[in-house]
Amino acid sequence: MSEPRYWGLVAAAGRGRRMGDDTRPKQYHRLAGREVLVWSVEALRQVSGLAGIMVVRAEDDDNDWARLDLLSATDVRSCRGGRTRQISVLAGLEALRGWGAEDTDRILIHDAARPAVTPAAIRRLIETVGDDPDGGLLAVPARDTLKRAGEDGRVSETPDRTGLWQAMTPQLFPLGRLRDALKACADSAVTDEAQAMERQGARPLLVVGDPGNVKYTYPEDARWLAHALHHQREGAGG
Repeated sequence: MSEPRYWGLVAAAGRGRRMGDDTRPKQYHRLAGREVLVWSVEALRQVSGLAGIMVVRAEDDDNDWARLDLLSATDVRSCRGGRTRQISVLAGLEALRGWGAEDTDRILIHDAARPAVTPAAIRRLIETVGDDPDGGLLAVPARDTLKRAGEDGRVSETPDRTGLWQAMTPQLFPLGRLRDALKACADSAVTDEAQAMERQGARPLLVVGDPGNVKYTYPEDARWLAHALHHQREGAGG
C-alpha cells in the first residue's frame, strides 16, 4: 500500500453573520494587503508535501472569488458548499476524492476565517498526530476563568477550567473516517469536525497551537489580525 497523502480543505462557505457586514463575507475582507481567505490558503501552501488544497465556497461568491490571486495556482481548486458546515465539509471531501484523494489520506480542515495560522503550527500538527487513526487538532489550554451565562445575562456558573482547551483549526483526520463521522451526524449539529469524530468514539489528539491563531469573528478583530499578519509577512521576508 502507498503512503497516505496530505490534503488541505478550507471551509469558506459561511456568511459570517456576527461580523455585521451584509455586502461581503468576512473571508473576502482585506487585512494587511490580502484577503482573509488568501492568507489562510497561503499558510497551507507553505507546508511542503500537500497534494492539493480544496476551497469550499458559497454558491453566490463568484465575483469575490474571481478577484483572488489564487485562481492561477495549480495546487488549489474550489467546490460549492452547502447550508451547514457539515454539508460543506462533506462536499469538500467528495471533491477531493474526485481529485484523487483516497480514504486513507489525511485531510487538514481549516477555517478560512483563521488567517493568522502559521505553517510551523500546521507542520507541528502533522508531525505530532502522525498516523494516529483518531486524528488531532490544534488547540490551546483555557487560560482565563470561564463563566456560564443564564438566560438573564447573569453568571449562572463558574466551570472548572482544568483540562479544558480551546479548539482551533486545522484539524487533521483520515478522509474515510471523517466522511463517515460527518454522515452519521447529519441529523444533529456539530461545531467542528473533531466533535463529529468524538461521537463515533474517536479521541482526537490535542496539539498545542499558537494563541495568535484567532478566528476573525467580530469587526474589532480586524485591527489586531492586520497587525499580526503584517508582522508575520515581514518575518517571512515579504
